[in-house]
Amino acid sequence: MKKILLTVVAIFAMSTMANAQIQDLGARIGGGQGYGAELSAMWGLGGNRLETDLGWGNHDHHSNLSLTGVYQWTGDIGSGFSWYAGFGARLAFWSYEAGHEHDGNKSDVALALVGQAGIEYNFDFPLQLTLDIRPNFWLIPNTSFHWGDIALGIRYRFGK
Repeated sequence: MKKILLTVVAIFAMSTMANAQIQDLGARIGGGQGYGAELSAMWGLGGNRLETDLGWGNHDHHSNLSLTGVYQWTGDIGSGFSWYAGFGARLAFWSYEAGHEHDGNKSDVALALVGQAGIEYNFDFPLQLTLDIRPNFWLIPNTSFHWGDIALGIRYRFGK
């Protein structure tokens, strides 16, 4: 079941990105469970977009590396501000140090469904600031819910 789900997610991501054009590139600080950072790219899909993030973090005797993809709808608020909201998935690789919650070193692969909602400001020059939250519903290896973390993003906007 895990392999089928991962295959479906990978095929969807590749087919979506094949028709997309990169529009923003930057970082999302506070992502990766609130104590990490993510390299972030926005891919234009007509009026909507796909956000892809490569994240990492290290906190309280464990570290993680994650790949997240979120399909987003956007809307103009005015005066340079916009809103965005969407859903997607996160694939994470966790590593725990010996002696903390686990016997010996341990690693896990995790898969979550995510939601994301935020606000962004686009300057008159090619810079964008974002503030958002991304809740996670973990499916693998255990089922759990995490409200996510509030993250600040800064991106360079191509062609702006």
